[in-house]
Amino acid sequence: MNELNALSAASATAPVRKVDPKNAETAKEFEAMFLGQMTKMMLESVQKGEFNGGAGEEMFQGVLAEKLGTEIASRGGVGLAPAVLDSILKLQQGQ
Repeated sequence: MNELNALSAASATAPVRKVDPKNAETAKEFEAMFLGQMTKMMLESVQKGEFNGGAGEEMFQGVLAEKLGTEIASRGGVGLAPAVLDSILKLQQGQ
């Protein structure tokens, strides 16, 4: 049995947990914040050309990165929120 089948079999027999909507929202917000920070670092690494936004661009670049991270997370993200939610649930159960 390969690893994927083993994971599928383990998840099929795992009990279904009740998920508090606050925990799910916290996990999604964490993913949005993480993606916003990644986006900010990515935007900062781009070289400025002749036609940059000047002081206004510098001032609002952090806001743009935050909004991009939130939008990416709201459209499914990169799969970080489920892992964070699982960790939250394990911590609450004392595992």
